[in-house]
Amino acid sequence: MANDRSNHFKYMLITKKVDFAVDSFKAILMNNAYVFNRDTHATYADISASELATGNGYTANTKVLAGVTVVEDDTLDKAGVTWSNVSWTASGGSIGPSNGMCIVDDTTTDDTVVGFVDFGAAQSAADSGNFNVIGVGYDET
Repeated sequence: MANDRSNHFKYMLITKKVDFAVDSFKAILMNNAYVFNRDTHATYADISASELATGNGYTANTKVLAGVTVVEDDTLDKAGVTWSNVSWTASGGSIGPSNGMCIVDDTTTDDTVVGFVDFGAAQSAADSGNFNVIGVGYDET
């Protein structure tokens, strides 16, 4: 999975408006036509029209990420953040297709888009199946 961060998130981090220890982060599945733009996709309002619609086990803008871990890696000269894997169970139809997931800090005053997790290809979950995202996070080098 390729990951990218929004420029607004970087600004919010540098100005101490994002705090991984206390903020709440959400997983937002995007429709298959969505293309992330780090310059213009700064807040949830900028991406909400491209979120998957509520239905079949997916509810828009509600999946809170858990298990945040922030690490410093002096061997590889980077730092990163990860969350626990996230999953939705399809019910009454399929979830998707989705080409990726945005992470949103919904604690900030503007619901800052942290970034985008690119699935590399369209993903779906059939009725009664699970839509799983494994390895949620990013590295900053």
